[in-house]
Amino acid sequence: MITPIQGFSKLSKDEKIKWIAENYTSNTEQTTTLLKRYWNTNNTVQKLHDEFIENTITNYYLPFGIAPNFLINDTLYAIPMVIEESSVVAAASKAAKFWLTRGGFKATVLNTEKVGQVHFMYDGDPKKLIAFFDKIKPILKSDTASLTKNMEKRGGGVLEIELRDKTIDLKNYYQLHCTFETQDAMGANFINSCLEQFSKTLKREFENSEIATKDKTTLEVVMSILSNYVPNCIVKAEVSCPIEDLNEDKNIAPKAFAEKMLRAVQIAKAEPFRAVTHNKGIMNGIDAVVLATGNDFRAVEAGVHAYASKDGRYSSLTHASIENGIFKFWIEVPLALGTVGGLTSLHPLVKLALEILQKPSAQELMKIVAVAGLAQNFAAVRSLVTTGIQEGHMKMHLMNIMNQFEATENEKIKIVDYFKNHTVSHSAVVEAIEKLRKNND
Repeated sequence: MITPIQGFSKLSKDEKIKWIAENYTSNTEQTTTLLKRYWNTNNTVQKLHDEFIENTITNYYLPFGIAPNFLINDTLYAIPMVIEESSVVAAASKAAKFWLTRGGFKATVLNTEKVGQVHFMYDGDPKKLIAFFDKIKPILKSDTASLTKNMEKRGGGVLEIELRDKTIDLKNYYQLHCTFETQDAMGANFINSCLEQFSKTLKREFENSEIATKDKTTLEVVMSILSNYVPNCIVKAEVSCPIEDLNEDKNIAPKAFAEKMLRAVQIAKAEPFRAVTHNKGIMNGIDAVVLATGNDFRAVEAGVHAYASKDGRYSSLTHASIENGIFKFWIEVPLALGTVGGLTSLHPLVKLALEILQKPSAQELMKIVAVAGLAQNFAAVRSLVTTGIQEGHMKMHLMNIMNQFEATENEKIKIVDYFKNHTVSHSAVVEAIEKLRKNND
């Protein structure tokens, strides 16, 4: 019977490992060895990793790959990608190579506005609340002057504070809907600090107001927090070329290929079941670069999927058109990213990733990340409408299957050679391994 532990966070790392191994695993020695094997031999680096989060017992490694040959706005990039899924880096690289000779990718940041809200309950006259808000709005801004000073020097700060009546959705519910510009920082800490000051000012000024003292109405701040939904922090990435230039695949005519791509996107727009998987493929590219550059992929995921539902139905994030003989494929996506602060100045590989990307600004990184998502989607849809997704994906997955069965290097060489001319599936690989080992007995 496992009993709860008190003071786990105060234990040393060795003590944490000993406790977890003894209480939750079947082989204490094996678990301990495994966890310590993934420690960094450089004590300084390991200490840095230990302090990223709480109760660290080891490191969890993911592959750090490179997708080369991305021509974005006439600049050539090699894009770092951190992901565990086979074929993602290969697909992105293939799409980059395809568009390299067809004009490359074009990307434009449309807006960089971020959002935070103070959520509160008020049980009085809405008109009096509006008058009260108009009176204190300058005070809300002046009370955050010490917080916004440095950000304003860099061209950012508080853009607007708006009172919103949400009582149609929830009785007595109102909010301060606030917008911000945070320049090269993702800005979460800055935004949250401003919001918490807004809430303090709101409560203080309300308690001294006539609607509180004379009308006996109440105002309760529930919470103050940024939003990861940033529909006005948008970047657009696109590719286009004459239809006749879509001539790389000899098994399908350029016009037929363009029409199939268009139909595939139209299906993802019309059918939510398809749209979810369609957009998941986009996020394969986006998340991999977001992770490599030390940004918050969970925040990006949440905001992107909300944006995919902005018209009341979940739909494709990418678009396609055929007009006047030109095939065009593009994406508009919300991305709140930073290139300063957080892990960007701490994690050695994040620093390296940003250096490889030529030390981009936040807006430049938005363009790169959007392009990675577009490239990934182009590669996936291209496979779907031509050879099928499994042919390329399973060949990339081949090594993982062999590793699951602890294939030797000699076995890997023979099996890879065999599947150059055979269809890869999990069962086929297992059968090939068993047959090879039987013949060698």
